Amino acid sequence: MAVMDVFVLRVRLPEGGIMKSVEDLDVFKLAHQLALKTYSVTKKFPREETFSLVDQMRRAASSVGMNLMEGAMRLGSKEYRQFVGIARGSAGEVCYQLLLAKDLQYITEEAYRELRSGYDRVIQMLFRLSQTLNR
Repeated sequence: MAVMDVFVLRVRLPEGGIMKSVEDLDVFKLAHQLALKTYSVTKKFPREETFSLVDQMRRAASSVGMNLMEGAMRLGSKEYRQFVGIARGSAGEVCYQLLLAKDLQYITEEAYRELRSGYDRVIQMLFRLSQTLNR
């Protein structure tokens, strides 16, 4: 057995005690894809936004997946639930930043709608995960 096989982040879900790798959760996969898209779309922002809006958007977008991973490493579901809440807050933060970027005409209406609907979906999924961990 390789060392990496031993170190797998797992989440225990109450329904039958099923263990899932955090990376196998649909919410993690979607959040990761949205973070990649956020990084891509911010490459086109004006240079003067590099250390402000671009940096904030990238940090918030990557924070969703990071908090899911970190929470899964915690000792109990109560701690993990707290990190799910932080991830949800970060997703909400990106929603406002997308609106701002759209209104500043840094992204198109189409890009805004696509990313916004994805983050709205992540927020819903994180809420359900939080409820599941609360049981």
